[in-house]
Parts: sequence; structure tokens; C-alpha cells
Amino acid sequence: MLRLMELVLISGLSGSGKSVALHLLEDAGYYCVDNLPVVMLTFLVRMLQEEGVRKVAVAIDARSGHGIELLPERLRLLGEEGTRHVFLFLQATDETLLKRYSESRRRHPLAAEGESLEEAIRRERLLLEPVSTLGHRIDTSGMKASALREWVRQFIETEPGQGLTLMFESFGFKHGIPLDADLVFDVRCLPNPHYDPDLRPLTGKDEAVVKFLENEDEVIRMRDDIQRFVATWLPAYIRDNRNYLTVAIGCTGGQHRSVYMAEWLGRAFASQAHVLIRHRTLEADASLAGPVAPRRLAGDGRRCHAGRGYPAAALAGWLRRARDHPPERPGLCRGRPAQPARN
Repeated sequence: MLRLMELVLISGLSGSGKSVALHLLEDAGYYCVDNLPVVMLTFLVRMLQEEGVRKVAVAIDARSGHGIELLPERLRLLGEEGTRHVFLFLQATDETLLKRYSESRRRHPLAAEGESLEEAIRRERLLLEPVSTLGHRIDTSGMKASALREWVRQFIETEPGQGLTLMFESFGFKHGIPLDADLVFDVRCLPNPHYDPDLRPLTGKDEAVVKFLENEDEVIRMRDDIQRFVATWLPAYIRDNRNYLTVAIGCTGGQHRSVYMAEWLGRAFASQAHVLIRHRTLEADASLAGPVAPRRLAGDGRRCHAGRGYPAAALAGWLRRARDHPPERPGLCRGRPAQPARN
């Protein structure tokens, strides 16, 4: 009997940090493949499963062309076969992507002759629209690589099938509203610890700031109102088969009030859902590295990380044969006869 495979799918905009995420997964023991055509996803998963590879991470993005629209159906088929998966979609604002490409001086992979970088980014965003809501979205705007690695690590540690993951995310409005937010609450109307010189260098995690805020009736009323709202509608999101729900709480700078609220709400809902807490401003840095050129499989032009537990050259040969001579039935692996799909 085949062991269940843990499949992590990474997609998103070029320059949003997919290579950073793949490197983290590779270090965590995942067999990582970059830029895999969607039509080969089921072949790859079945082949690696036959080889006993249990942890696989695959990056699929707009370089697959219009075949990206096939991804929801492929994931449905894999789910019916018992393959659990986590899907992460990385995105960033146009301004952030333009800055990253300007700093790295790399060419956008979809840039056509006579097309500007801004036009290529807009076209890629449109191509990826069909898959942008398949899983959890992570906005990497203003995020440093270490923060992205930590966020990805938290998600791969979440057990698939354990229910909805509830994310409380603090941010500063002066940095913009996060693109990955499902619900946004504005707490800028609350008393601001920033104006107390002793509290200004602290954050909403510090006891002195917590004490200051909890002595204000408005803070308690706002906090309790947000808790009631989320608690009231959380069952509806669960019934809608949502795997992730991101609740963003914003203050002016994202340092005191929103941080306190996210921490308190995270503790309040810890017994009702799998809770994650993020603080965008506390972790922010505008210097997230641009995409790192991954290693190439020997003998194949496709970009791919040399995964663990399976020879890279063998995978390259198999992918080449699968591309040039697709089997009538899935299961063809390194020249062996095709096997019936397992239920």
C-alpha cells in the first residue's frame, strides 16, 4: 500500500518570492520541482509516490501558459486519489514587483518584444487569476525573505484536513492594506500609545502597551466587537469549505494597537480553529530578494530544484519522455509499463 504523500503547491507572480519558498521547502526535506507544466502534475505525483517519495513541493506559475487553467481539475483528481495538498499563492503589489526587478536587473519571464515590465506584470496577474483563490494567499509586499520563510514554514506544519486555518494579521495603513486579507478592521480610532514617549519604542506585545490599551474602555469595546463578529461568521466560512481565513487589523503604523488586537484575538480563538498570528510591520523590510535562479536538471531546459530522495537526471529523462510521448494512461515511469491508477 502506498504511503500518503504531502504535496505543497507554490504559485504566484514572478518576483513575489516563490524561489525563497522553494528553498525553504527543500531544506525541510521536500523534493522540489520548479516550473512544472500543469499537464504533468498528476504524472509526477504518481511516479514519485511509486518511488516512495513522501514530501513533494511543486511550483507552477504563468510560464505554464493557458494550461494553468487545468490546475483545479488536476488537484481534484489527486484529491480523489488520496493526495493531500497545501496550496500557497504568493503575490505583491505592482510597485513592489517593479522595484524588485529594477534592483535585480532581471528580465521578466513573460516579457514579450516591445512590452514594458509593467505590462508584463499586469498580463501575468491576469493569467494567474483562475488559480489565485485555490489556497492561501500571501502578500509579500514589504516583506523580507526571513519573514516569508517563517510564514511558509508555519503553513507546511499545518495538518491538511484539520479544518480552517484562521490568520490574524496586524498591519499599518501607512504601508497599505494587505492583499491577502479577507476581513479588514480599522482600529486607528483607538487611543494611540505612540504619543507616550515611554511606549513609543515598544510594541503591542509588550506588557506596558497592553496595560495602557486595556485601561481604555474604547479598546475593550472594539476588541470584543471584533471577536463577536468573527465568532458569528466563522461557522459560515467553515460551511463554505474555506481552508484559510485572514483577518487583518490595521492601525496607523502597525506597531501598537493592531499588534495588541491580533495577539489577543489569536488567543481568544485558539480553541475554535487552527490559529496563526502575523505582524506585517514588525517583520517588514522592503528588500525581499528577487527570484533566485534555481539549479537546472542535467540535460533538460526546464528549471527544477534537485529534489531529495530521487535522482535528478532520472526525473529529467522521465519528464522529457512524458512531454514527447505522453502515455495513454497515467503511471508511465522511467520506461516501465503503465500501471492502473490506484484508488
